[in-house]
Amino acid sequence: MANVNIKELLDSGVHFGHLTRKWDPNMAPYIYTERNGVHIIDLYKTAAKIEETAAALEKIANSGRKILFVATKKQAKDIVAEKAKSM
Repeated sequence: MANVNIKELLDSGVHFGHLTRKWDPNMAPYIYTERNGVHIIDLYKTAAKIEETAAALEKIANSGRKILFVATKKQAKDIVAEKAKSM
């Protein structure tokens, strides 16, 4: 199971969200605050969702079904591919 460290999430910049004028209202429960026109994401809720997702992915993988990993940014493409292959 994933062992999520809040400090690692913070150091990685996971807490930076979209500009406040380009946000999805469905994200409201996960927004901690707003600073300089950018939403700051609640890392404790993020860590809980990562743990939940890891458990679901483990269950899917154990059942033999395929999992598709998608990177929505060019910069993340190689990282996502590397992590997906290592699982």
